Amino acid sequence: QVQLVESGGGLVQPGGSLRLSCAASGSVLSSNVMGWYRQAPGKERELVARIRSGRYPDYGDSVEGRFAISRDNAKQMVWLQMNSLEPEDTAVYYCHVRKDGMDYWGRGTLVTVSS
Repeated sequence: QVQLVESGGGLVQPGGSLRLSCAASGSVLSSNVMGWYRQAPGKERELVARIRSGRYPDYGDSVEGRFAISRDNAKQMVWLQMNSLEPEDTAVYYCHVRKDGMDYWGRGTLVTVSS
């Protein structure tokens, strides 16, 4: 079993930055994919970024160049640095781990980009 707890969401003005954190409990291996997804009101959940040790991260097209994902395997944590935020980035952001063919999700943290 893997449990995920996100933090760092909040209200930010357009052009601002936020850093999301996700702490995992249970055994998450460096080979397991860790990542972030988001879901805006009325829209489907979409990939934001994911990372597996030893490989380049994958980013959603809409965040490429603005967001950066990183992880610390020893601490079992993953972060999402979000820069140049836009109102369209407003969503609930979910931490995700895929392990042994199973998907694990956090409860989500709300990011609101508004002036």
